[in-house]
Amino acid sequence: MEANHQQTDDMFLPAERDAVYKCIFKRRDVRGQFLRDPIPDDILARLLRAAHHAPSVGFMQPWDFIVVRSAAIKRKIRDAFQTAHLEAAEMFEGERQQAYRALKLEGILEAPIGICITCDRTRSGPVVIGRTHQLEMDRYSAVCAVQNLWLAARAENIGVGWVSILRQDDLRDALGIPPTIEPIAYLCVGYASYFYQEPELETGGWLPRIPLTDAVWIDGWHVRNDSDPLFERL
Repeated sequence: MEANHQQTDDMFLPAERDAVYKCIFKRRDVRGQFLRDPIPDDILARLLRAAHHAPSVGFMQPWDFIVVRSAAIKRKIRDAFQTAHLEAAEMFEGERQQAYRALKLEGILEAPIGICITCDRTRSGPVVIGRTHQLEMDRYSAVCAVQNLWLAARAENIGVGWVSILRQDDLRDALGIPPTIEPIAYLCVGYASYFYQEPELETGGWLPRIPLTDAVWIDGWHVRNDSDPLFERL
């Protein structure tokens, strides 16, 4: 039974709550389904605003967003991907390598726009609240901006694909990013002809989804009591 909380403007109605969960569960990495339809600027602005409202340690907001419209720049990034993709293929062996080579892992040229999200690790000075003992928290904050944008895009029925098979220096070179700025994600963004019902790598047999019950522990690493009522809900 749900707790009976007084409704305020800051609380979600059941339908609103369900829409958030639907967005999370229906989010997919889009690679080969991009349409050429342009994204209207008002919708693109909404996506960027959602990303800009991501949580950030010490409220340092370390991110910047580079919107890529130029076909020439996309080709340069695609060339960099192709180089890294060939290198990555050699890291797998036998049938696994063949399966890897058959995968469609980017939509750089097909997507109407790309968005590169970066992290400025100096933005709030050398000492930042919450980063005093975990210096990588600024990077994690930038990744939260990626997730915010991805979920907002899905709610707009727009697909996103994260291209991680890239050397950072190649991405810096293509986009003129200074060496002091760290590229976090290059995202292909556009309307999609369809979204997979389940993750493509799962349905394609690359890897199965790990059962949630194999990833939840109580009060310590790999510690749990199977009689805990939580596990009846997972």
